[in-house]
Amino acid sequence: MKSWRFIAFALALAFALAVALSRAAGAAEPQAPSAAVADSRDYIVLAVDNPLRRMPLRAGSSLPSYGVSQSYVVSSEAATMLAALEHEHHLHAVAAWPIAALGWQCVVYGVPPGTERQAVIDELSRDRRVRLVQPLQDFSTLGSEGGSKASDGGTGAPVPYDDPYVDLQRGFVLTSAARAHRLSTGHNVTVAVVDTGADLHHPDLRGQVAVHQDVVGAGEGSAFEQDAHGTAVAGIIAAVPNNRQGIVGIAPDARLNIYRACWYAQAKAGPARCNSFTLAKALALVMESDARIVNLSLGGPSDPLLDALLRKLLEQQRIVIGALPTSGRREGFPAGVPGVIVVGNADLQSAAAGTLSAPGRDVLTPMPGGRYEFSNGSSIATAHVSGIAALLLALDPHLDAASMLELLSNAMPAGPGASVNAEAAVTALLQRVRMATNALSR
Repeated sequence: MKSWRFIAFALALAFALAVALSRAAGAAEPQAPSAAVADSRDYIVLAVDNPLRRMPLRAGSSLPSYGVSQSYVVSSEAATMLAALEHEHHLHAVAAWPIAALGWQCVVYGVPPGTERQAVIDELSRDRRVRLVQPLQDFSTLGSEGGSKASDGGTGAPVPYDDPYVDLQRGFVLTSAARAHRLSTGHNVTVAVVDTGADLHHPDLRGQVAVHQDVVGAGEGSAFEQDAHGTAVAGIIAAVPNNRQGIVGIAPDARLNIYRACWYAQAKAGPARCNSFTLAKALALVMESDARIVNLSLGGPSDPLLDALLRKLLEQQRIVIGALPTSGRREGFPAGVPGVIVVGNADLQSAAAGTLSAPGRDVLTPMPGGRYEFSNGSSIATAHVSGIAALLLALDPHLDAASMLELLSNAMPAGPGASVNAEAAVTALLQRVRMATNALSR
């Protein structure tokens, strides 16, 4: 009899654990669009330890798995812990996902009705089981599209490009990108663009995008390819050259991984919106990719979860390039995170201490539907520098963020309106490589 009771107890325990695991694992992806697009004031983000051993990395690799999917899901410990926290604090899970690089299970919870969000956060922050708890915060892209439009016509272009709008590319000219292309075009470099979606069928982006993932999951059908901001940023970095259409990218032989973490309101007026949840999901995906450069043409408040993810990306030898906030100060996310290369609009102010400048006014960019428009903002300036970084990384794949910043800073003249010069940066790197080679040969 005792043995049957023991078996029944074991089966019940196994069933309870399976339910807990199934529940948590089932929340590994967004359970409803509200996690991404609802009013962030009603939600919090919570993380607990998720101590599950991951698959071993490829030997000699500092970039996790080179895109190979990791066997990393919610552990029984994390599932049990979260179930207890939900019960004790009356929380309702909206979405959850494991972050392998941090060893955390993160959950978006709705605040209980009639409860102040900050009171919930204060209570949870005193719980030793909780590694992180914070508000679900809002972020936005730092650029605007609009102004003059270009048609599908155009007059001649300087050699070596047959793209009809290359002579209208103000940023391309001011950064001396065409001259830099004699030495590097960004071959074999992947740039991760965390932004809105982009028009993958645009003539200047066709074939340039290796990965495109939508972590917003708002059920908007083809919204990914209707998003203007990501299309503009992607085009500046890697628009197709010599296709008799449009413009030329700063690094035309680079490849793009586009992660849609930002979206437009229904009216599609103003900047695109992102939040802690969508950005964290996208950055976790970047960690599992082979992208060495991460373009963040967006900004918002300092965010503990996102800051931790950026620090981990920097530890992985990624080069993170972010937009300077409209305040002109290095603050918030991502500009306030040490190690991030921050870029401001050269047309608005001189570079703040420790930041770079690039063209960010009246820059001709691709738009959804095969169109072109002039775009503005530090978002646009950031994309120029990401492209230049790709030119440098193609010549020396071992460059780290500090060396990259030094090269870019030295390639930016002093004074108002100064911009990073791609030709100067590429030339300086090649001289450095030659000197090192000569020193070794002696």
